[in-house]
Amino acid sequence: MPRHSRIDSPDALHHIICRGIERGEIFSDDIDRDDLVTRLGDILIETSTRCYAWALIPNHFHLLLRTGTLPIANVMQRLLTGYATKFNIRHNRHGHLFENRYKSILCEEEPYLLELVRYIHLNPYRAGIVSSLKELQTYRYCGHSRILSLNVEPWMNVKDVLNRFGRRIDDSRKAYELFIGEGVGQGKRNDLIGGGLLRSSGGWRGILTAREAGIFLKSDERILGSNDFVEGVLHATDEKLEIIEGYRTTGIDLERLTSIVSKMLGCDENDVAAPGRQPQRVRARSLFCFWAVRELGVNVTTLARRFGLTQPAISLAVIRGEKMAVENGWNLKQVIDAGGNSAAR
Repeated sequence: MPRHSRIDSPDALHHIICRGIERGEIFSDDIDRDDLVTRLGDILIETSTRCYAWALIPNHFHLLLRTGTLPIANVMQRLLTGYATKFNIRHNRHGHLFENRYKSILCEEEPYLLELVRYIHLNPYRAGIVSSLKELQTYRYCGHSRILSLNVEPWMNVKDVLNRFGRRIDDSRKAYELFIGEGVGQGKRNDLIGGGLLRSSGGWRGILTAREAGIFLKSDERILGSNDFVEGVLHATDEKLEIIEGYRTTGIDLERLTSIVSKMLGCDENDVAAPGRQPQRVRARSLFCFWAVRELGVNVTTLARRFGLTQPAISLAVIRGEKMAVENGWNLKQVIDAGGNSAAR
């Protein structure tokens, strides 16, 4: 059965599970774990991707992320490629380190965000890495210790989690800790580690009850949420694909986009296509990268090769381009309909 493409959208919530190939270990020691955490933090900050929960287990790791300026697929590609390369060099090994396809489930925020935070943060306890909840409080490679600590990682959204438990920091931490403890007896939550009809409906009982009432629920293995949520996500995804396909059928490719941006900003096409730190080139490249990624569906790796720049540099260009478009009210479709004439201010 063919695999569906990943689903993503601005501000989407994702539960990510990444496993070692053939369930093999992906961390040999704390040096490896520190490397992944450092890389993760740097990428999340660069891409304004928010993190609510995370946990490292010897042969896999969990993340709960909200899409920032770049698609989650680009964030994960950078994280996994960089880490695997360093791991192989350090341990004198060759070949793949991770399974070819990590699991990424787009989740409905309510009621799943806090449930996922709890599930992910209890993973080291369930896996026997720590022997008690007290030990989990100081386990370095799990977001739980950061939520209960005053020394918070700048890339982890601790306040967003704690604010759901109260306004006063001490009271909210106590309420959060109690909430985590209440999850110990739940065991492995199969309903939280994937999408699909069975999980989203709370099991067969939920499905049968709905069918008896004449309600036939929508499902998708890539999505965890209510029927309305699943339908909304799939509809938005279809619209996005239609937009991308619409650009392709009308001949809007990267070369055509170069011409459009040059007219928009009143500059030469070479200023759009060539690398360089000149202000005009930076502005042109930023708007070009933003529209290429967000409107045409071009991945960051392709643009990095095109400009001879690093992926982080392209990610920053997308951020700058988005800011330019928002501040000036520029919409690619409207610009194309208007003939791509300059509207620069």
